[in-house]
Amino acid sequence: MIKTVIVKYQIEAIHCWAECPFEEVSFLKDKHRHIFYIVAEKEVFHNDRDIEIIMLKRDMQTYSGKKYDYGTWSCEQIAEDLLNKFNLKTCSVLEDNENGAKIYI
Repeated sequence: MIKTVIVKYQIEAIHCWAECPFEEVSFLKDKHRHIFYIVAEKEVFHNDRDIEIIMLKRDMQTYSGKKYDYGTWSCEQIAEDLLNKFNLKTCSVLEDNENGAKIYI
């Protein structure tokens, strides 16, 4: 049996896809703003939680909030960074709660 706690939050940030090869969406080469919706799951090993969800969420929000400009990072890169930093099982990052990526361990 695998047990996880779930954290959901959103942050405002900018990024771009400088190497976008598609003319139809070439505007993505320019820095643009999104509300990034983040959903993360962290494994716990008993029913009384190894980690407090509120504390995990605060830590993740603080960490994410320090990176307002994500440069050329994709949703996949943001999710992978969070996954590694917080030892998560899964992490998804959606742009404006529509399109994005999910990374699994």
